[in-house]
Amino acid sequence: MTASTTLKAVLIGKAVPFGKPGALSAIGKRPVDTALAIGTAGLAGDEQADLRHHGGPDKAVHHYPFDHYAAWLADLPSPAPLLESVGAFGENLSTLGLTEDEVCVGDVFRIGTATLQVSQGRQPCWKLNHRFGVKDMARRVQATGRTGWYYRVLEPGSAAAGDSVLLVERPLPDWSLARILRAFYHDTGDVRTLAGIAALEPLAPGWRDLARRRVESGKVEDWSSRLGE
Repeated sequence: MTASTTLKAVLIGKAVPFGKPGALSAIGKRPVDTALAIGTAGLAGDEQADLRHHGGPDKAVHHYPFDHYAAWLADLPSPAPLLESVGAFGENLSTLGLTEDEVCVGDVFRIGTATLQVSQGRQPCWKLNHRFGVKDMARRVQATGRTGWYYRVLEPGSAAAGDSVLLVERPLPDWSLARILRAFYHDTGDVRTLAGIAALEPLAPGWRDLARRRVESGKVEDWSSRLGE
């Protein structure tokens, strides 16, 4: 079990008017050059505007691999200045060397002095369309599996750019985030895998329920509202 890297950046943001009339978002996060406290609600000074879909214990900290930026620069139909530096996807943590293929649900990482557990992948929403000025950006993120992921905080601490990111426990080595994302968004009728996902205790309850409902109903949920279509 070896998975370690260092933090490229730690980022926070404030909720401001964004996209649709009356909507707020803190997706515009910026790197900080000092250590920040990480508690069960997330990073000190960080905000989430839509607490129904963002934040909470199982989505306290958002990690997005800087590894994906080069692929996005190649894939997008027009220049994307956002991709010239970290923070394009509203992430709190940025690294090189960890992606959804290498990270498993339930993984426990020591990040700086805090201990965090991977709780679920990110479900991209319409705000990415506005952020990038690409009408189907959220669907592109979902389709590629380049979503990033969330942590719950097991032990509060602090972290700064340059701190180590060290895997200390991997209870579910067969359940990479990439495998779960494939079942949710590509192999949508793979009942056996979905049933397995529903039984993964470290997975956030919302994602376990999603897998369970699909197994029971045999139907794929409508993504159009979330993706802004």
